[in-house]
Amino acid sequence: MRRILFHTVSAAALSLGVSCAFAQSGSVEKAVGGYDFDEAAKEAPGTKDFHSADGHLTFAIVTHTAGNGFFDPVYVGAKVAGNMIGARILLLGSESPVDDPAREIEILNQIVQDPTIDGIIMTTPQAGAYNDIVKAAQSAGIPVATTNSFDPTLLDRSGISHTGQDASAAAIGGEALAKCVLESGKTSGSIVLPSSTAMGNIEVNNRVTAAFNAIVKTLKDAGKLEAFKVDAGPENVGIDTNPNDPVNALVSLFESRGDVVGAFTANNVFTPPLVKAVEQMGWTNKFCAFGFDLGPAQQEGIAAGSLTGSLGQQPFLQGFWPVMQLYLEIDRGISAANLDTRAQLVTKETVEKVGKRFEN
Repeated sequence: MRRILFHTVSAAALSLGVSCAFAQSGSVEKAVGGYDFDEAAKEAPGTKDFHSADGHLTFAIVTHTAGNGFFDPVYVGAKVAGNMIGARILLLGSESPVDDPAREIEILNQIVQDPTIDGIIMTTPQAGAYNDIVKAAQSAGIPVATTNSFDPTLLDRSGISHTGQDASAAAIGGEALAKCVLESGKTSGSIVLPSSTAMGNIEVNNRVTAAFNAIVKTLKDAGKLEAFKVDAGPENVGIDTNPNDPVNALVSLFESRGDVVGAFTANNVFTPPLVKAVEQMGWTNKFCAFGFDLGPAQQEGIAAGSLTGSLGQQPFLQGFWPVMQLYLEIDRGISAANLDTRAQLVTKETVEKVGKRFEN
């Protein structure tokens, strides 16, 4: 009886000791430098009066096309981040449903002169066209962040953060398209990559090239490259297609070739029209059609079988992170922290899982 009692008391003491040890283990009260973490986590006293000195931060986010719905989740992400840090977010962009860098630059030239602006987020689809904006912003003491489309030639590129998807991610869609064609049982035919180089969007051009290379590689690895014609235009940046009448342009392209077994479109300008073109051709659930972005038209097309799959680029993050990046630059001196939003291939099996919280 005494031995049992001894073991019980000992076990209780050991348990108490372990509990106390776990309660204290790993606890860090202060930094090695001696400062208090709670104090260090507070916003700097002058942050809200940065630049505009009006007691709150105001960031403008300007895109090259606010008229087709792709940037809606980007704007939502920017608002969510703004709410978290107590910043006012101006949602701006070209009203056009197609890429319109000229209108975006017009808006940016107005915004950079606005004394109430504390930070600017902008898309940069046209390489070399935004250096004057950066120069004017820097002269005014306004930090800049870029999002979505990437201009590698941008003034002070290494000092300016970028949030977006690398164009090479389009290879995921290209590979999936080639596999779809092979699995469909087709033994020959054309795989086309329509686009519009006239828009001057270097990011979209690079996507087409990445998808083209992936299609070629996948067919070659399968020993089937000679059986198919993969056409992405003379420079592999897209078969020139009319962005002002994309549905009819795509239908005309398919009909003129006569043997099209697969298609890839690289942006929101052509992917929703691809859905309609497939429907008009009577190819729903019979044709390998892959595209870009995950707007309502893409999701409905995937669910219906008119679009086999589409690549999402996490647009919510493309609004959320640049706002946080500007805030960190102002409050903490942290700049140029890039974020690759990667690629998310969505098919009929997974389409119901996206878009529930305005993230795609």
